[in-house]
Amino acid sequence: MDFYDEVLRELLVAMGAALFVGNLMALLRRRAAVSPGEAGEAGEVGDALPRAPVVRTVTYMVMGFVIAFWGLASLLAS
Repeated sequence: MDFYDEVLRELLVAMGAALFVGNLMALLRRRAAVSPGEAGEAGEVGDALPRAPVVRTVTYMVMGFVIAFWGLASLLAS
């Protein structure tokens, strides 16, 4: 196997795993968006994050898992 082929497979594993873990974290840390009327402190509105859409997040998690698994299988097969 060529050096560049191995690096490409390793990058596939890394990018797929990052996509999976990043979206898993977004799904686990979902929280309600704070509207300006509900803010108790001045800095609370700017610090609030919107909720991650569940369907899109799960779809990206599945894509990341498939990409990482495919890259790992390619690494182990060669």
